[in-house]
Amino acid sequence: MGENVDNWRSVAAGWERQRQLFLAATGMVSERLVALLDPRAGETILELAAGPGDTGLLAARSLAPGGRLVSTDFAPEMVEAARRRAAELGLEELVSFAVEDMQSLSFADASFDGAVCRWGLMLVPDMQAAAREIARVLRPGGRIALAVWADADDNDWMTAPGRSALELGLVERPDPNAPGPFRLAREGALEDLLAGAGLLVETVEDVSVAWRATSLSAWWEIVRDTSRSLALILENATVDDAKAIRAGAERRLERYLQPDGSLAVPGRTHVALARRPT
Repeated sequence: MGENVDNWRSVAAGWERQRQLFLAATGMVSERLVALLDPRAGETILELAAGPGDTGLLAARSLAPGGRLVSTDFAPEMVEAARRRAAELGLEELVSFAVEDMQSLSFADASFDGAVCRWGLMLVPDMQAAAREIARVLRPGGRIALAVWADADDNDWMTAPGRSALELGLVERPDPNAPGPFRLAREGALEDLLAGAGLLVETVEDVSVAWRATSLSAWWEIVRDTSRSLALILENATVDDAKAIRAGAERRLERYLQPDGSLAVPGRTHVALARRPT
């Protein structure tokens, strides 16, 4: 899936350094996905674009006895990160790991009772192929719980640096149809994609996230370390341009400063549940 996926997930070290922040901000999304998926003992569940594996591992405990989680990602670095996390949690016996491209999965038809995918589908070059593959590997009646980011305007934590660079004329406006975090943000886009793959959409809802940092400077260090797209922008920027990008981004977030100088930035994501027809 190329550099577009790398923009989100291939910097494993960055995720590891910021794991606690990420879990605190996004834990409600993972919890809601698992609640919608409703994993049960004895089931086989597939996690796609697992990243460090947090959502799937949250579901894994419900699969015992007799069940299994298959944790997959396109980036080998992230598969290894998920493997380490499973070991830390003592869940190795319940989980297997594989490098997989969700546009062309290696699994047989009707292999899984359920699947979960948090913030991965919108990064795939051929989303239609990925949705069809999800439907193919689900058993009749099997379900998929997934999350995609809502509108860019509702996710300033992620978009402030890019918008600052855009205003400075240092980058071009991104193609809304290209792989990226907000590609399925438009109302109805996710439902249309899933329905087009033959899945029955049961629910689509919004879940809020709350990103926090101890200061604007701490926020900048976090996004600089975890955002591959920002890293690429800064690599091609002069020292003065890099300072201007940071200054413009921090101005965008000043409204979220708390009385103690810390930062609390709201965000929003779409969460859906769909099923393969019986």
